[in-house]
Amino acid sequence: MIHGGLRYLESGHFSLVKDCLKERNTLLDLAPNLVKLIPFHIPVYKNSKRSSFKIRAGLTLYALLSKLGRGSLFSRTLPDKWENPDHILTNDLVSVFRYLDAQTDDLALTRAVMHSARRMGADILSSTQVSDVKLDDNQCAITFKFKGQDLTLGSRFLINATGPWVNQTLHAVTPKPDITPIELVQGTHIVIDRTQVQGAYYLESPTDGRAVFSIPWHNKTLIGTTEVIYSGDPAKTEPGRDEINYLMSIYNHYFPSRKIDDTNILESFSGLRVLPKKTGSVFSRSRETILTTFPEKNPRLLSIYGGKLTSYRSTAEKIMNRISNALPRREKIADPEKIMLYPLNTDS
Repeated sequence: MIHGGLRYLESGHFSLVKDCLKERNTLLDLAPNLVKLIPFHIPVYKNSKRSSFKIRAGLTLYALLSKLGRGSLFSRTLPDKWENPDHILTNDLVSVFRYLDAQTDDLALTRAVMHSARRMGADILSSTQVSDVKLDDNQCAITFKFKGQDLTLGSRFLINATGPWVNQTLHAVTPKPDITPIELVQGTHIVIDRTQVQGAYYLESPTDGRAVFSIPWHNKTLIGTTEVIYSGDPAKTEPGRDEINYLMSIYNHYFPSRKIDDTNILESFSGLRVLPKKTGSVFSRSRETILTTFPEKNPRLLSIYGGKLTSYRSTAEKIMNRISNALPRREKIADPEKIMLYPLNTDS
C-alpha cells in the first residue's frame, strides 16, 4: 500500500500521516503505471470498537491532512443501500464507509527506482554482505563479499539502510557506534484464491480490535498483516501457524459465505519491521523513521531505523539534508520532484 496510514491517526501520529499523504500524491503523479488509487471499505457494526462517528472523524481528518487533494473524498452507505457484491457480513451492520488510497506492487516499484538510479549513474551491487567498516575523519572503508569475493571500497559517507540487520551492520563498524535498542516485529500476509470486485476492506479484528486489510492482489486476495515480536536471524523469518490462523479467522468472520481453510491459501510470506524498543502495544507504537549519525562530530555514518515504502522519497531527502556537508559539491542533474518512474518489462 502507498498510503497515509489511516490507523496512525488513532495514536496521534499526525505529522507521519501528513508526510505520507503528500508522498502518496507525488507518487500518483510520478509513477501513474505503478501507483493507483483503489476504493477501500470500512464496515461498521453495532459491536465495533470504532463507531461510525469515530470513523467519519478519522476520514475527515485524513482528507484535511491530504489538503483535500486527489482521492480525499469519502462516503457513507447505510445497510439497506449496500449492494454487497463480495458478500461481507451484514448482521448488525450499521454503515459502510468508502474512501480511496493507493496500491502498488512493491517489487515493481523498487525495481523502477533502482533502474532510475542506474540511469543517473548509480552503481548497484545486489546480494552483498558487509563484513567490516572502518571510519576516519576523511572517509569510510567498507569491506564486503560479492559473488564470493572480498572487495573494499572507499566513500565519503556510509548510509546503513539494512532494515532488520541495521544493528548487525553496526557491529561491523570501527570505532564502535552507539546501538539504538530495537524490536523486530514480524508481519505476515496470506494470498487466497478469492477475488474482490468491490475493492479493498479495512477490517477490525473481532478479537483484539487491530486493523487488518483484505485487498485485491493480481486477481486474488491478499490478507494482512500481523504484528508479533520476533527474535532470531532476520533471514529466517517465516509465517507462523498462529498468524495464519489469525488472518483466516478474521476473513471467515467477515465473509462467512466464502470461508477459507489451508487449502485456499496460495501463498504466505512475512517480513520484519524495525521499531524502537518500548513497552506497550506494538500496534500503537510510532512508525516514524529514526535517523542516527556517528561520530557526533564530523559524522561519516548514518543509520536508518524503520521507514515506510510510501515515504521513501521524503526519507531520502531528509538523509541528504543531514549529510550534505560531508559530500563534495555536485552539479544537479535532475529534479527529484519531476523524475518519472516506469514499470520494467524484465527482471533487470
